[in-house]
Amino acid sequence: MELSRKGIILAGGYGTRLAPLTNSVSKQLMPVYDKPMIYYPLSTLMLFGIKEIMIITTKKDLNSFKNLLSDGSQFGVNIEYQIQEKPDGIAQAFLIARKFIGNSPVVLILGDNIFYGSNLVKSLKEADANKDFATIFAYRVKDPERYGVVDFDQSLKILSIEEKPKEPKTFYAVTGIYFYNNTVLEKVLSCKPSPRGELEISSINEEFLKEKKLKLKILGRGTAWLDTGTFDSLHEAGSFIRTIEQRQGFKVGCPEEIAWRKGWITNKKLENLSKKLMKSGYGEYLINLLKDKSKISSL
Repeated sequence: MELSRKGIILAGGYGTRLAPLTNSVSKQLMPVYDKPMIYYPLSTLMLFGIKEIMIITTKKDLNSFKNLLSDGSQFGVNIEYQIQEKPDGIAQAFLIARKFIGNSPVVLILGDNIFYGSNLVKSLKEADANKDFATIFAYRVKDPERYGVVDFDQSLKILSIEEKPKEPKTFYAVTGIYFYNNTVLEKVLSCKPSPRGELEISSINEEFLKEKKLKLKILGRGTAWLDTGTFDSLHEAGSFIRTIEQRQGFKVGCPEEIAWRKGWITNKKLENLSKKLMKSGYGEYLINLLKDKSKISSL
């Protein structure tokens, strides 16, 4: 029997690039327009069917995440938590979540990354179905030197991955969502810390690349990838979400709606969730989903 993929949201770190805002609250709990930042990566996982999710955060912020998300049952999913004592690299998440992952394939998404687009779910489902391989997603940016950069040929065969190169070979940055088979647990154990003392996710990707087990998907012009790690990018992300929602009348990154449309929660459950949120307008949106006779979804 094929094991279902498990999801990890890495929401640790100190958020120093957003200080003093992050002196008292986790970056991933800060607002991106009308929702906490964590709602967006959570929704991304839910959109393509992930129901077993672990959130990795700091000891200081753990109770805040639990107060917001509880065990995930209100969204029809199961959420577990683990503490990251010290941010020692993205790949450290697999050491922390080792017991949670078990023998399953896994997808890791960074808690400050927002994905949006009409073809997004299709691309994620294709990566999810390819459980014998690892898959990374690339997105064209104007400043690739700030990111991990992937070089590839016309058939999307990966030629190299470089972390923040001074002279990037392409304009394509590796985004913050990674699909791996279960061998990632072996690979992270053999990973050596980089000169900055971190377990780099690029080292994991290089190991899969050596085995010819790393696939690449390009997020095209119809997709948006937003990294909310700076003041400007946080503001831009909020403005982007506001524009989409005001124009279309749909909410972006709404886990209650996703759960309801997937049949993970009942009409009654959605109605009960909406009652607690009426004064903000968020609850009114949820209750209006039940009144929409067209049933046309933006998911």
